[in-house]
Order: sequence, then C-alpha cells, then structure tokens
Amino acid sequence: MIKILRLANERYPWFLASTIGFIAITFIIGMGWWGFGEHQGTVVASVGDLSVSQDEFKRAYENTYRFYKDKVPGEFKDETIKQYVVEQLVDNQVWQIAAKNMGLAVSEEDLRDAIRQIPEFQKNGTFDPEQYRRLLAANHLTPPIFEAMEAKELLGNRARMVVSNAVTLTPSELAEAQALTLRQTESDPAKAAAAKDRAIQDVLLQKQQRALIAYTQALKATIAINIHRELL
Repeated sequence: MIKILRLANERYPWFLASTIGFIAITFIIGMGWWGFGEHQGTVVASVGDLSVSQDEFKRAYENTYRFYKDKVPGEFKDETIKQYVVEQLVDNQVWQIAAKNMGLAVSEEDLRDAIRQIPEFQKNGTFDPEQYRRLLAANHLTPPIFEAMEAKELLGNRARMVVSNAVTLTPSELAEAQALTLRQTESDPAKAAAAKDRAIQDVLLQKQQRALIAYTQALKATIAINIHRELL
C-alpha cells in the first residue's frame, strides 16, 4: 500500500513538490480546524533539532487522506496513511537541514514573489492584499504564520532543486531514451522530435527522483530521528 501511495506521488508531482501541501493554498483550506503553531502541541517526531507537532501531523493526515480519496482509486488503511504522512513530514524536516548544510536561504523578496504568484491570492490576475488577508483569516491563519510556512517550503524545495540540477544523463541513458522513441512510429518530424524530448525528460526525471531519495536516506542516516508512533 505504501508503494501505491508513492506511485501516486509520481503521478501527481505537484503534490510531492508541495510536500504535504504547505505551499498549496488548496491544502490550507481546512487547516483552520486545527490552528497552527510551529511547535504547538505534543511532538510526534524529532528530527535532529527540529520537530513535528501532533497538530501538524493531524493537518497533514487529513489533507493527504482527502487528496488520495479524490485522486487515487482504491481503499487506504488508516495506519498506512499515518505511516506515509509521518515519513513525509520527517523528510520535510530533513530537507530543512539539507538546506542549512548547503548554506541556502530565502530572501524576503523571494518569499514575497512566491506568495504573489499563488492564484488564490489574486484578483483579475493581480495579487490582492485584501483577498490574501481574508482567505488566511477564514482559515485561522495570520500573514506572519503563513509566510513562515511558505518560507520553510521554499527553502526545502530550493535544496531539492540543488540536488536535482546536479543530475545529468550518461551517454547510455541518452541511448536508452533514444531507443524508446525508435519504438514509436511518427511520420511527422516535429512529432518525432517532441517524442524524443519527452523520452529524455522522462528518463532524467526518474534519475532525479532516485537521486532525491538517495540523498534523503543518506542524510537521515546522520541525523537522530525519533518517531512516537503511539501519538499518531
């Protein structure tokens, strides 16, 4: 079942990129049920000097359950969802540590630009401060709290990009992608070229995903991680 969840993440890369939805406004809807605090409530997991609160876990669990119920066919066991969610939240904290190790940072300008680009905060294609404050207030969030969440998400994604961008295809991997396109019959040269580009991008994406997983696992091996599963 965990494998199914991970495969679903590959089908919906936006979900993976948003890391349990901290950056996506669609996942903010419903967060007001729990409120928010960086260290609010009981700690369900510690990752080095960082932690995951029980409230944070509850929000992520509810959001993940609704997401997969809507997007992925089949039944999911409660314990399976819980295990998957806590693993993802731990990984999120690991990437915060990775970003720190890489010397990365998110400037106020970066944060401001990212928030302005969120469609739900826009009116007629332009960022609307009143819409921003109103939507956050409706979900029991304040701008400082949301902006702290957003900055954390941006920082983690920036570290992921550093690892992803370091990945390149070897000649044999390029040949593999070429072989995939040769199996297709396209009489239109433009379509054939597009098919080749898609094949190369698919092979590259798969290699990048493997690199991200390997990097995460290697870093986790150097960090003290403790999960209180009885609190999930």
